[in-house]
Amino acid sequence: MKSVKNYYRVMLGRKSIHAAECFAGNFIGTDFGIHQDLTKKLPEEWRAFNQEFIPIYLARYPDKTKIGAGLACGALWTVSKGIKKGDIVLCPDGSGKYRVGEVTGDYTYEPGKILFHRRPVQWLSVSIDRDTMSEALKNSAGSIGTVSDISRYREEIEKLIGGVSAPKLISTDETVEDPSAFAMEEHLEHFLVKNWTQTELGKEYDIYEEDGEKALQYQTDTGPLDILAISKDKKRLLVVELKKGRASDAVVGQTLRYMSFVQEILAENDQAVHGIIIALEDDQRIRRALAMVSNVRFCRYQVNFKLIGA
Repeated sequence: MKSVKNYYRVMLGRKSIHAAECFAGNFIGTDFGIHQDLTKKLPEEWRAFNQEFIPIYLARYPDKTKIGAGLACGALWTVSKGIKKGDIVLCPDGSGKYRVGEVTGDYTYEPGKILFHRRPVQWLSVSIDRDTMSEALKNSAGSIGTVSDISRYREEIEKLIGGVSAPKLISTDETVEDPSAFAMEEHLEHFLVKNWTQTELGKEYDIYEEDGEKALQYQTDTGPLDILAISKDKKRLLVVELKKGRASDAVVGQTLRYMSFVQEILAENDQAVHGIIIALEDDQRIRRALAMVSNVRFCRYQVNFKLIGA
């Protein structure tokens, strides 16, 4: 049985500083200051890797947060082990385009060189212009960190690789009940981020940032959460999840799973974790499900549209 290819956005250094060398040398890679051969240190499950290497990373960079350490170690494991041979990577070239490559081999350690934790890649003779991507794919491809799993946009990416623009939003999520709400709420994520400081949430929370990158589509072990925010006093982390047309029970369960991940893996000992579900329409099933959950709230958003005559 043939395995399904997965798709990842991989950054080649901050602001794609190492992109040209990676394209010329046919590889992708990471650094993160972990100067040791990981060949025998890459378990099948990323949690075990993070458990061993987060303390090592924090010892080297004591000014970093637990969230930042988790991001770094998770990205190191994903690029070194999680991405499989045959998977496809999209790598920004620094000019608004993404080079596309197929991973062709296993992890190698190249001390003394840039991005010394490496994987070999065969670069294809195609690039994807960011402007041809749907808003949802743009958001995921531009998410925080070195690597982002963008496999849920497989169909769109394959069309773009084939030279066919795919501007329509397509959801393959089986829990989506309302495709029109899904499309609108994908755009809401972009609107929320762009106008965060003008929203009610922006009065109390900031979108979490690490080294200037916002925590959008933050990867967890059960999928990417939409937005991760932190209170201005740094005492609370907030999981922001958009309903995106999904079944009520599905979105509540997913939000709670994301919160559990944040509490267990990312939060400091003195940080509480809260959640908020945002939807286009009122949803009594969500309200009923959350009635017994004190640290998750539900709200709906309203879009105002007005024409002003000349």
